[in-house]
Amino acid sequence: MEEFARGGAICVRQVLGDGWLDLLREGVEANMAAPGPWSCEYTPADAGGRFWDDYCNWDRIEQYRRVLFESPLAEIAGDAMRSRTVRLFHEHVLVKEAGTAEVTPWHHDQPYYCVDGDQCLSTWVPLDPVPVDAAPRFVAGSHHGPMYLPRKFVDHSAYDYGDAFEPVPDVDARFDELEILQWAVEPGDVVVFHMRTLHAAAGSARRRRAFSARWLGDDAVYALRPGPTSPPFPEVARVLQPGDPMDHPSFPLVIGHS
Repeated sequence: MEEFARGGAICVRQVLGDGWLDLLREGVEANMAAPGPWSCEYTPADAGGRFWDDYCNWDRIEQYRRVLFESPLAEIAGDAMRSRTVRLFHEHVLVKEAGTAEVTPWHHDQPYYCVDGDQCLSTWVPLDPVPVDAAPRFVAGSHHGPMYLPRKFVDHSAYDYGDAFEPVPDVDARFDELEILQWAVEPGDVVVFHMRTLHAAAGSARRRRAFSARWLGDDAVYALRPGPTSPPFPEVARVLQPGDPMDHPSFPLVIGHS
């Protein structure tokens, strides 16, 4: 908890057993066979490999639902956030097939989202062994800084948010000056990171499937952004007002009571 508060990212080793991992692998295969409405392909048709992602499918993929509501993930999130309650925000699956060159650009997640608050984080679960050079990397302490413009994964351009946030700084130009957190991981490990921690990832020479879940704690409230959010949650925008607690069926409580 102290290291998470300081650096904004931690790796917790071997906390998910084979049963949970098998469920997630089954769920990812089902998801890839029947993508949801928000799925996206980032690799050009004439390039090698494949970078694919999808989100907000937990209510139709039973394997995801079981892991999100029954596995240790929500408890891990609650401990790291020091929160009495834990809500599911959404799940996000990212697959880089062998030989994928596309990188995940430097960004942090909260500016994409319709949520403000400090008790907001992600759990990132690798379903394949990931060497350190293909693993996510994080700028330690960046969750204490400002929010930056969200970026599109397809071409790395910024969202049209006007001057609401600053552009993402050139982390690569200062890479040697910064404290970078990065771990080689195995199935069973869980990487936990704050929604404001800057992170990125390289391409992958081998298959890299990851299941990420976004969690909200006690102080999370609904927020409006000056442009589109990802996920968009149009059903929520019709009900919640800025500053409202995230009390909506789209964000079910997994731990605690309303």
